[in-house]
Amino acid sequence: MVGTGVFVSMGLAAGIAGPAVIIAVILAGLVAACSALAAAQLAIAMPANGGAYDYGYRFLNPYFGFIAGWMYLWAKSAAAATAALGLAGYVLSLLDLNSPLWRMGLALTAVVLITVTVLAGARPAPFTAGLLVGLGLAALIFFIWGGLEQAVAQMGENFTPFFPPPSAGIPPARALFHATALMFVAYSGYGRITMLGEDPRVPAFTVPRALLLTFAATITLYAAVAFTAVGSVGAARYAILTLDTTAPLEWIATEYGIPGATWLIAVGALAALSSVLLHLLLSLSRMLLAMGRRHDMPIAVARIRQAGQTPETAVVVVGVLVAGLALIGDIRLLWSLGAFTALVYYAITNLAAYQLPAEQRSRPRGVAAVGLVACLFLAFWLEPAIWLSGLLLIAIGIGWRMIARKL
Repeated sequence: MVGTGVFVSMGLAAGIAGPAVIIAVILAGLVAACSALAAAQLAIAMPANGGAYDYGYRFLNPYFGFIAGWMYLWAKSAAAATAALGLAGYVLSLLDLNSPLWRMGLALTAVVLITVTVLAGARPAPFTAGLLVGLGLAALIFFIWGGLEQAVAQMGENFTPFFPPPSAGIPPARALFHATALMFVAYSGYGRITMLGEDPRVPAFTVPRALLLTFAATITLYAAVAFTAVGSVGAARYAILTLDTTAPLEWIATEYGIPGATWLIAVGALAALSSVLLHLLLSLSRMLLAMGRRHDMPIAVARIRQAGQTPETAVVVVGVLVAGLALIGDIRLLWSLGAFTALVYYAITNLAAYQLPAEQRSRPRGVAAVGLVACLFLAFWLEPAIWLSGLLLIAIGIGWRMIARKL
């Protein structure tokens, strides 16, 4: 959960909602928490690596299942491409370079290197994964500590007005919900915790409590970063730094006057973003593998040489997809598209949880209902061009499935 959203994309939400991005961060976390509790119920009732793709097939119908898998592929691919561009931005900022062409080239290189790593069968060991997460958390805590005094001192200037003024041409409610939709994606890494439902040694009450504790900590961390960033340089400049460099926290840290501050932020960002990119490519290849086995994708992506080996074709396909998206180079477009597709995916997750039989339900149906309504509500506060493109993607996916099934 601590990755692209906080190191790269939060500035996009700040550019829309202004200082009210802090409220957007909290609202997005609460909506994501409802979806996480729904996913946990499903994982406990029916352990499945395919997530909402499998749950849609089981508790809804094949089309809902397919749409969930199809949306997952686009959502996570867009997030992976954004992570690659962010990783490139933090490297180039250290070298005092800010060229869009260099950024796209370095992002493409990062995707290729990590794809090759996945093909080689490498998996993050628990110690390595913990180290990468620890470096990312340390960098964010340092960012907050280093800039908090400056942010508090400039509150009167940088937090007024708190919501976008009428002169901005965007109603405050629209700005807030748009920013909330963008920030929802920043919490979507909670799926790792819901997977614990597959372990029979973990009681059903442990996973929901782990989720709630994780969300409490993450929401607090994100809100503190948003407060510090906006308070230090203002929401407008925060957004500009995000779009121009894809390494906003590193550039903000240059104003702290602390020797080595930018290096500390950059190292933490690189550790977190590399981990995110690796895990996303792994999970994307597994989803493509699952869809290939059901013939929702060409059977070639489901082929592996021996049991337990890497699905090489699936890894190459998702690597090419992520690389192609990274070459777009526009993190605002990528993150927005990822937000819509992720919200649809988690809406299906909530709908599947709502359909759970009473004896398999560990939480009131209202939790899934709130998550479902909130996800669909937020999805259509994004720009019309984004949600129309997302609906077109769904239509293309359904058309593909119909053709593939007939063939």
